[in-house]
Amino acid sequence: MRAAPVAPRSSAEPEPAPARRQAHWRVESLDFGAIDRARIAAREDLFYLLVSASFIESGSDLYTRNLSDHYADYPEVAAWLRDYWEHEELQHGRAFERYVKAAWPEFPWQTAFESFIAEYGPLCTMEELEPDRALELAARCVVETGTTTYYQTLRELSDEPVLTDMLGRIRADEVNHYKHFLAYFKQLRAAPGAKPSSRLRVARVVYQRLLELRESDSDVALRHVWAHKGGMFADGAQSFEEISRRIYQLVSSRLPADQAVRMLLKPLMLPRKVESWIEKPLAGLARRVVAS
Repeated sequence: MRAAPVAPRSSAEPEPAPARRQAHWRVESLDFGAIDRARIAAREDLFYLLVSASFIESGSDLYTRNLSDHYADYPEVAAWLRDYWEHEELQHGRAFERYVKAAWPEFPWQTAFESFIAEYGPLCTMEELEPDRALELAARCVVETGTTTYYQTLRELSDEPVLTDMLGRIRADEVNHYKHFLAYFKQLRAAPGAKPSSRLRVARVVYQRLLELRESDSDVALRHVWAHKGGMFADGAQSFEEISRRIYQLVSSRLPADQAVRMLLKPLMLPRKVESWIEKPLAGLARRVVAS
């Protein structure tokens, strides 16, 4: 039996998803010709982090379409996923691609990306999604927490003005995506006939998706950046293990873990006092997960 569409909100139901911003930024508004290559060209850490991000975001249609299909029975959610979320994720990919090509023109971006997609594509399947639509929205809150804090961290690592501007715009998009996923999660839980999952079940899904953040996407992307870098950074990392360890430790040391934990706890809808008790120990866990 097909699930009912999200019902109109009553006064007792959660707030609706945030309103769509009237004017969204465009890749063309970024002046890639103004990149200060003297500030970025020798940044081995940012090279690996930005190229990896460019691969994942440029291949985002592989999973965004799966997710919109997953919510075909919920027209409001599916429409936002298809018309806004997928579009913005792909725009992030285009922005990262153009930045990487301008900052490191010697890197064979297209060849490396195609190699990445050949391995990454088969991993993006419907089977990876939670069968319970509400729980998958909670899991998406975890992913958006990861991208929000990741791009904030990269922005803080940047001293190149065009990159700093671009990362600020992308981070703002990810915050908006998080707010939508959280609002839709609450709507589905409150819909007539819905059987809300227990906090324990939501917590398990949130924790499992948190553990998965480092596994497929980032590791696959990073390996393909390493495999195609050629003679770049000859005096830098001498093995994949070394660069992997170095950049994950760097990100971990700058990660805004307190912010990440606050975002991760929202799908549990805990009393504020309980949230305050557990935020600090969970912040330490978040840092260890990223650095492990």
